[in-house]
Formats: sequence, C-alpha cells, structure tokens
Amino acid sequence: MKHYDYIFTGSGLSALMTVYKMILSEQFKDKKILLLDENLKNKNDRTWCFWENKNSEWSKISSKTWDFALFKNTDFSRTLTLEPYEYLQIRSVDFYTLVFDLISKQDNITFLNEKVTDINELDTHVFVKTETQECSAGRVINSIVNVGAFINQHKYAVIQQHFVGWFVETEEAVFDPNQCTFMDFSVDQKNNTRFMYVLPTSTTEALLEYTLFSKDLLPFAEYEEEIKSYLKNLGVKTFKITEKEQGNIPMTCYPFWEKNTKRVLNIGTAGGWTKASTGYTFKKTDKKSSELIKLFLQQNDYSKLYKKDKFWFYDLLLLDILYRNNALGSSIFSSLFKKGDPNLIFKFLDEETSLWQDFQVILKCPKLPFIKSLFRVAFLPKKFNLKS
Repeated sequence: MKHYDYIFTGSGLSALMTVYKMILSEQFKDKKILLLDENLKNKNDRTWCFWENKNSEWSKISSKTWDFALFKNTDFSRTLTLEPYEYLQIRSVDFYTLVFDLISKQDNITFLNEKVTDINELDTHVFVKTETQECSAGRVINSIVNVGAFINQHKYAVIQQHFVGWFVETEEAVFDPNQCTFMDFSVDQKNNTRFMYVLPTSTTEALLEYTLFSKDLLPFAEYEEEIKSYLKNLGVKTFKITEKEQGNIPMTCYPFWEKNTKRVLNIGTAGGWTKASTGYTFKKTDKKSSELIKLFLQQNDYSKLYKKDKFWFYDLLLLDILYRNNALGSSIFSSLFKKGDPNLIFKFLDEETSLWQDFQVILKCPKLPFIKSLFRVAFLPKKFNLKS
C-alpha cells in the first residue's frame, strides 16, 4: 500500500488550483501528493467567468475579456463600465492544461484516473479506496460533493443555479464583442428568477446561457426553447450550435466546514467555496486556495479552518428571500444595478468591502423583504425553519 502526505479526492477547480499554488510556493517539494479523479480533465467541460483587475495572473489563459457589461430587465437597460475590472472568460481545458503541464514536471505528484469509493479516517492517517486499490495519507483534501448532506436538511435554504448554454455562430451580426450581457431579466420570469447570460466573442459568435436561481430544475427542452426564442428576438434567423454546456451549482449557506475533521478537509463546492448568493466559483476558489496553503504550513487541525462572517450572513438573507419568494430575484438585482456603482457592487460580491460600503450597497435593495428575512433569521433563530 502506497502512503502519501496529501491525497486529493476529486481533481476539479479547487483541488487543481490548490496543487498549482503548492507547486509555485516551492514549500512542498518533499511531500508526496496524489490526485484522484474518475475524469481525465483533458477536455473543455465548463466555462468560468469572473471580474478581475486587468492583467491578473489568469489573463494568460483567458480566452476573452470584456470592458463593458449589460444589465437589463423589462423596464431599463444599463451598460456598466467595469474599469478598473475586466470580465474574464476561462475555458476549463486551458486551466487544466496549465496545471497538468506543471504537475507533469514534478516528481513528487501523481495523478490517477480512478473513482474514489471510500474514505476512512483513523487517528493517525486516512485510508482512501478506489475501484482497484487502496492507499493512505496523513491528510485528505476532498472535493467530492455529498449532495445529501445539504439537500436533506431544512435549516439552510438551498437554491440551485441551473443553466443550459449554447455556443452559436449566426449569419446575422447581432452581438457586440466588446460587451457581455451580465444579466438580462427581460425574459419571462414565470414566477422565478430567470435571466439570459451572453458572452460574445465576435459579432456573429457567442455563448448564450439560459440561467435560473430557483429550487427546481426544468425539463431540458425548456432551456433550449428559451435560448431559441432569445436568439429570434435578437433578429437571428439562421445559426449553428458549435458546442453545448449545462450545469447545476448549489447556492446555500449550509456550513460545509462543520464536516471537516482533523485529517479530512472539504474544499470547493463540498467545502462551501462557492459564493452562496451568486454561484461564482473561480474567484473565491482563488482566494480560498491561497488561504489553504497557509493552513497547510501552520495548522494541523482542519476542523478549525472556517467561521461565519458578515458576508455569510448577507448571503443567508438573500437566499432565504429567494427560497420563499423566488419571483423577487429580478427586482432585487435590478435595484442594485439600476443606479448603483458597479465597481462597489463587484467589490461587495468579492467580500472586500468595509461595513460602511456594505450599507451603501444593501440600502439600494428593496427594504421590506430583507427586514422580514432579518426578523426570521436573526431574531427567531429557534423557529427559523424553511418549512415554516
């Protein structure tokens, strides 16, 4: 049986970014590291987008950037100037290539294309089983999501960010390659929070994603019919689909970190690294992975890693509102972006604002839903239950 210092069960964004930074730090050359994943990570299986300061370290693998973003609903549209930020698009295959090229040069790191079947923690080490073998480690870093842990509970709201995307080529020049569509709530809300997300790469090429923040998924055909309808409204008569993608990201304030133990640490979605109120993952994973490197070097007990903060509480209020009245999403996000400073909003969503700046953002939101949610969450904690 082989023994490692660290075993990463699951090798998605969070695991690969953490290993990437471990290599760059040059502090782990003497540590044996194993990555396990049932997928080879050699093709484009998702697209990550996020706002970031210009010329960041991720610009080198960005496939497209935008300096302007459109926000729209049935009553108004606003073009947001993103300076000093830009909106980056990263194709997962480019990220995988970057990381695995670096991993291939490391004698102390191994990747195995195998499915994890069991993790068994003992006092002194952890056993990890795959379908063909068993190995052990001093520490296990897990990113395999246990969906039942947060779905089958009634204290913390769970909203799903679910979407279907089409990469299209059109005969008509209908897109502005200098401007992405951040949120277009002009689509029929159907008593949900629904919007179209558009990432143009030329006047005739774009990724369109029909996206919902809601409890329940739709029949697959409904997503595609909405994309067809949206293209028609843009004036598109003829188009070709070059690629498709779909996803489902849990949005919840469930305290994933309470599942951490002395030797097993949950990261990524499994560790609560997804921004609960937006579903964004890349930027938060970038920050959390840097914090994790420090933990590896300073702290032995993983159960002490996380704590609740003010941003966790803000997200808790929003998700409580959307869980109970999903139709309010358009009005809440529209109130933020109609006249608000986009740079301050993005800074707030990045969890980098002061308390005074928080108030500047929050005061633009509809007051009554948040007051009711605050009363439920803060003042009646014993009675706070999603079934009530």
